[in-house]
Amino acid sequence: MSASPIEPDGASQRNNFRGGAWLLADMSLNIWALAIVKTMGVDLPSVQLVFVRALTGLVLLAPILWQSRVPLKAQQPGLHSLRIVLSTLTLTTSFYAVSHLPMALFTAINFTRPLLLMGMAAVLLHESIRPRQWLAGGVGLLGVLVAVQPGQLAANAGLLALVATVITGTGAVIVTRQMRAEAPLVMMLSYTGGLALLSAGPAIWYWQPVGDNLLPLLLIGVFAQSAQFCFLRAQFWGDTGVLAPLGYSSLVLSAGVGYFVFGETPTVALAMGATLIIAAALFASRGGKAPKI
Repeated sequence: MSASPIEPDGASQRNNFRGGAWLLADMSLNIWALAIVKTMGVDLPSVQLVFVRALTGLVLLAPILWQSRVPLKAQQPGLHSLRIVLSTLTLTTSFYAVSHLPMALFTAINFTRPLLLMGMAAVLLHESIRPRQWLAGGVGLLGVLVAVQPGQLAANAGLLALVATVITGTGAVIVTRQMRAEAPLVMMLSYTGGLALLSAGPAIWYWQPVGDNLLPLLLIGVFAQSAQFCFLRAQFWGDTGVLAPLGYSSLVLSAGVGYFVFGETPTVALAMGATLIIAAALFASRGGKAPKI
């Protein structure tokens, strides 16, 4: 009986170097998935995009399930259900928000999540957050405020959807961190299958013809499913205090995609905020344990 290629290797010790590398891969894949969503999301319902993403993910998981041929059993079914609900809400609101907001702005506001994540992890999971990592989170949040300039933002449906994304997405991460003992294959299958199940009804109700856009729709699923695996590995290996500020670096990726793909010119304020954000991420990473290869 062959082992699954994505099952844990038995290691239980944190490794922030590996966790950070997996997180960078997760962010890169997600940026390109969101870029396709931004291109198509204005014309297609967000829940339809979520449903197609989930179906594509299930197809990608099928060969891995066949290769593993091991019994799959969820150890924490209640947490699986909560994670699926939160993730479905997060993905739907996120797809809507990125379709109606500039790419860099979408990412910058999402950066309020790491500070909320550190606070929730400290209170709910009793994780140890070093003082320098709290300081880094605060500096990163300041960078977000400089980049976004909230006084100049007008409330709209895209912005409200993004606020919902921040809240439900942070909750989903907290639940995921409580499920570290679960096999990655079980986590991915329950997540993807749950997305398909919860989004199926609304997607069929609001379904719009995709025309010649089938291939880009499928690529959303390919990129997003691959990113989901990278995210799970990042959460398995890395400490919250290191991973959370490191997530700020995706602002550079999203600003680059926004500029080269969508012609969104970064502002001076965005550049200044990004500088603070990256400095905070580097400062927090230095506060972690020495990386182990």
